[in-house]
Formats: sequence, structure tokens, C-alpha cells
Amino acid sequence: MDALSQQDALKEQDAWAGRKQFVDIGGIEIAYVEIAGTEPALLLVHGFTDTSRSFSLLAPHLAGRRRVMPDLRGHGASQAGRGCSVADFAGDMAGLIQRLRLDRPVVVGHSLGAMVAMELAARHPELIGGLVVLAGTLRPGFGRDHPLVAGVEALRDPISPADPFYDWWHACRPGVPQPFLAGLAKDASAMPAERWRAVLEEIRSADLTEAARTVRTPTQIIAGACDPLFGEAHQQALLRALPYASFVQAEGCGHNPHWEDPALVASAINGKFGAGT
Repeated sequence: MDALSQQDALKEQDAWAGRKQFVDIGGIEIAYVEIAGTEPALLLVHGFTDTSRSFSLLAPHLAGRRRVMPDLRGHGASQAGRGCSVADFAGDMAGLIQRLRLDRPVVVGHSLGAMVAMELAARHPELIGGLVVLAGTLRPGFGRDHPLVAGVEALRDPISPADPFYDWWHACRPGVPQPFLAGLAKDASAMPAERWRAVLEEIRSADLTEAARTVRTPTQIIAGACDPLFGEAHQQALLRALPYASFVQAEGCGHNPHWEDPALVASAINGKFGAGT
């Protein structure tokens, strides 16, 4: 990336927080970024410790579509509330769809957000028109010795955006803009370590196998070929459980294909759920 591109990327990332709007969902103030466009809208739900910023590289590749990108409760600028389970997050997203009067949006979820999206599709099929499971899983299965669990256990407040843990947590192939990764680390570091651990415990105990089997929403699964968290076995389990799913593999990508190859991810979304579908 040349100097001018780096400068533009830095400006865009610095401005991201200022684009957020707020809405009350069940007594919790939820922050979101919205970009106007055609229907059906895309509701983009980020992963663990991320914020709506996670989709700032993907959003331009979805130009023309209405894009709504919330911060999950307890992440970014959204209030935490009391619960932090997958069901709690899914309930918030159902409320957001209703409050913003989104007409059967396509819900795009990444990692934890993919779990939230599947829970939403199982509980409220009438609210959504499509489902995109990006780097997702039905059951994370993280043991106590997993690098994510060990890394989160070692974090202490105040968390530094320069903590070496982010080298692993935000690992991706070369070419992802550094200002974007720095913004993600800054956002994540604003979360107290206790919240990191509480949300991770909910993720570790989640099992969406039975819920996924009830989903009748058209689904696109997108996975990085080199995903260190949710590899081939997780993707095969998703395909077995979700009866109306098709699969796209992002070659050369890890756990974050929407950062590493946003054009491919956008093409897969639009190919399955183009405007007017």
C-alpha cells in the first residue's frame, strides 16, 4: 500500500467511531453504522472483541446495498447489559431489525457473529431473508489449553493495543491495512478483561447444532482455507446441519476472509443474495 493509500486508510479508520448512531433495544443502547442503499439490507454482525469496524474494508465492495453494522452489546460503543450469551446477542439483533424496520435483511455474521446469525435465524425466521455464515462454527469446542483461552486468561487491565496477543488474535495475510488492524486493537482494548473472559465462556459453552437444523433460510457459508480456529471439520458440520446452505472457500485466507479478501467475500454475498432477491 502506497503512502497516499495509507493516509486515506488512516483517515477512514479514525472517522469510523464518529459515524455511529444509537438506538435503544430493550433498555440497552446499541451503536451501529448505517450506509444507505438498496434493499434487501445487509445486517453485518461482527465477531468476538471486534466492532462494526470489522466490516469497514468489506462495506465498499458492497456499494449500492443498504448496510447496517452494529456493535454487539458490550463491544465498541454499545452498552453491555447483563447477559452476554449468543441468545442475548441474537435478541438484540432481532430488536434492531424491528426498530430500524429492516425488511427481511440478509444477515452476515463473522465468527461469534455467525453464531449469533444462526441463532437469530432459528428463533426469528420471519425477520430475515438470507443468512451468511462467515468463518463460523456450530460448536467452538475450545479447551482450557486453547491459545485463545490461554491468551484471554493472561490479559490484565488496562489492556494495551500493542499487546503481543493481537499478533495472534488479528493474524491475517499480508496486505490488510495497518491502520485498520490498529483500530481493531484499540477497540478491543477498551473492553475490560473481565468482559473478554465472560463472553468467551459463553462462546465456549455454546452448541448450535440443534438450532441450525431448524433453519430453513437460504444460507451461504464462507470459510478461509487456512482458518486456524474453525477449519474443515467445523465447515463440514455446518454443511450437514444447515439444510439450505452452499459453500464458498476463500483460498489463502485465515479466520478473517472479509479483511483478507473482501472482494471475494462481497462477490459470494452478492452472488447468493443480490439486490432485489
